[in-house]
Amino acid sequence: MIKILIADDHSIVRQGLKQIVAEENDINVCAEAGNSVELFERLNKPECDIVILDINMPGKSGIEILKDIKLLKPDLPVLILSMYGEEQYGVRAIKAGASGYLKKVSAPEELVKAIRKIISGGKYITPALAERLADSLENYNKLPHEILSDREYEIMCKIALGKTAEEIAEDLSISVHTVYSYRNRIFEKMNFKSNVDVSNYVSKNKLED
Repeated sequence: MIKILIADDHSIVRQGLKQIVAEENDINVCAEAGNSVELFERLNKPECDIVILDINMPGKSGIEILKDIKLLKPDLPVLILSMYGEEQYGVRAIKAGASGYLKKVSAPEELVKAIRKIISGGKYITPALAERLADSLENYNKLPHEILSDREYEIMCKIALGKTAEEIAEDLSISVHTVYSYRNRIFEKMNFKSNVDVSNYVSKNKLED
C-alpha cells in the first residue's frame, strides 16, 4: 500500500486530490496538513511513503518546506503541486530536492501516474521541465555573462562605462524603454542590484576591451 500525505492549505484541494486517488486500491491518503506545522507533526504518524506538497503554503513557501523535509528525511520523496508552470518554479523545486513537479490543472490525469513513477524510484518530470533542466545544466559551467544575449552583453558593457539609458538608446538606435527592459533582464540573470555591481563585474572579469 502506498501511503501519501497531502499538504495544501485549501481543504477543497485536499478533498479533490483524495478523490483522484480514491479509485486506486493500492494508494491510501494516510494524513493531511493545512500548514507546515501540521505537516511536520504528521510526517511520522503513520509513516508515509510520499508527500504531495502545494508550493503555496501559509508562512513558509513550499520550496522552503521541501528543503526542511529533505533535511529531516532525505529519502522521503516529495511531489510538488503547483498552480504555476514549470518555467517559474519547476527547476528550483527539482534542484531543492523534489522528486517531481505537477501543475494542479494536470492533477486529474497525471497525479496517479506521477505517484507511481516516483514510488518506483524515478522522477516525474514533464518534457517542458526536462528542457528547462537541460538548459540550466548547459549554463552551469559558463561564466555568468556568457548566458547573456549579444545585445544584453553589449548593454551591460555600456552601463559599466557609465553611459545613461538615454545615451545607450541613442548609440543603439532603440528606445529608452527598451534599454530599461534589457537592463532588468541583465540584472535578473546576473543577480545585480545596481549599476555599481555591473561596473565591478565588468572590471573584475576584464570585459572592458
